[in-house]
Amino acid sequence: MNGQPISGASAGVRGGRGRGSTGVLALVLGALLLLVTACGGGDSDNKGDDKGRQDSGKVGTTASQAVVTIAPKDGASSVATSGALKVIADKGKLTAVTVQDDKGNKVEGKLTADGAAWEPLAHLAAATKYKVHAVAKDAEGRESAKDTTFTTLVPKNTFVGHYTPEDGSTVGVGMPVSINFTRGITNPEAVENAIKVTAEPSVPIEGHWFGNDRLDFRPEKYWAAGTKVTVKLNLDGVEGRPGVYGKQAKSFSFTIGRSQVSTVDASKHTMEVVRDGKVIKTIPITAGAPSTTTYNGQMVISEKYKVTRMNGATVGFGGEYDIKDVPHAMRLSTSGTFIHGNYWASSGTFGSANVSHGCVGLRDVRGGWDKGAPAAWMYNNSIIGDVVIVKNSKDKTIAPSNGLNGWNLSWAEWTK
Repeated sequence: MNGQPISGASAGVRGGRGRGSTGVLALVLGALLLLVTACGGGDSDNKGDDKGRQDSGKVGTTASQAVVTIAPKDGASSVATSGALKVIADKGKLTAVTVQDDKGNKVEGKLTADGAAWEPLAHLAAATKYKVHAVAKDAEGRESAKDTTFTTLVPKNTFVGHYTPEDGSTVGVGMPVSINFTRGITNPEAVENAIKVTAEPSVPIEGHWFGNDRLDFRPEKYWAAGTKVTVKLNLDGVEGRPGVYGKQAKSFSFTIGRSQVSTVDASKHTMEVVRDGKVIKTIPITAGAPSTTTYNGQMVISEKYKVTRMNGATVGFGGEYDIKDVPHAMRLSTSGTFIHGNYWASSGTFGSANVSHGCVGLRDVRGGWDKGAPAAWMYNNSIIGDVVIVKNSKDKTIAPSNGLNGWNLSWAEWTK
C-alpha cells in the first residue's frame, strides 16, 4: 500500500508537470499575442493606418500644378518701359503680384477677371531695376511662386515739361496748368495719362493740346477761390515720340486766391474790377485804336513787370514805337497784348478815346512812382492768373493758344 501511493504520486507528478508546462506556454503565447495586438492594432486597423500615412505623404510632397510666367525674363536689361512687363498663371490663378523698384516704390497693376494675368497700370521708369514677386494657386489650393529682376532701358533722347504756375504760388481763378514740352509729342495719350491734376475741393479737370508741344489743364469754369491744385508729372520713362523718353518725375501744387475778374468795355473806354462777386473799382482806360484794335475775349495775366520795354518791332510793327520804361505792365497774350500804365497820353484820353496799339492803357506817371495812379492801383491789386475780359472791341476773339487763354474754348471744344 505504501508503494502505490508513492508510485501514484510519482506518476501524478510526471503527469501534472506535463500538463502544467503546456498551460503555461499557452498563457505566455496568449499574453504576447495580446501585447502585439494592443501595440499594433488588428489587421484592419493596420491597413487603415498605412493608407493614412500614404495619403499624408502625397499631400506634402506633390507640387502645385500652377505655373507662373514673368516677362521679361529674369536678369533682362534694356527692357521697354511700356508693354514689356506681364505676369501670367497657367493651370491656376494669380493671388499676389508685387513689382517695385530698388527704392521700394511699388508699381500699381491689375489682374484680369479670371486671375490668369497681371499687367501694370502705367509705364515703368527708365534706367531702373525692378523686382517681381508673383504667387499663384492651383485648383487644390497649392501655391507656386516666382521671383525675377530686370532693368529698363537707358534712353538716348529725352524730354521734360516746363510748367506754370510755380510750385507754392497763389494765383488767380483763371490760371490753367500749362506745360510746354522740350520735344514735339507724337504720342499725346501716353504723355497726358502720365500727368495727374487734382483739386481740393474736387472738380473735373481736363487737358487740351495746343499743337504737339503744349498741354494745358483746366476745369469747366474758373477755379473757386481757395482751391488747392496738385499736379503730378510722372513722365519718367514715357515714350513721347519714337525713341524719345520723358525724364521727369515731379509734383507741385498751387493755391487759388481771391476771385478777381476785370471787364474792359472798349466802346465805353472803361474797366470794371469785380472781386469775389462785388465791383470794387471802375477805371477809365484807352484800348486799341481803330487800326490796331484790341482782341476781344477772356485773357489771363501771365506775367507782371514793374517797368518794361515795349518795342513795336518785336510784335510785328515797324518802328512805330519803342518805349523803354513802360510802368506797371501785365501780360495778357504771347503776341504782346498787355494791360499797362501809360504816361505819354494826355489824361483826358482815358475814358474817352482808344489810341493804343492793341494794349489796354491806364493813366500813370513816368517811373510809376504815383501809387494813386489807376495803373499802379491795378498792378498792386492784381496777381498772376487774374482774368481780364475785353468786349465790344472791333477785333476778333483772341486765339485760345495765344497766352493762357484757353477759356475762350467752350467745354465741349476743350474736351473734344
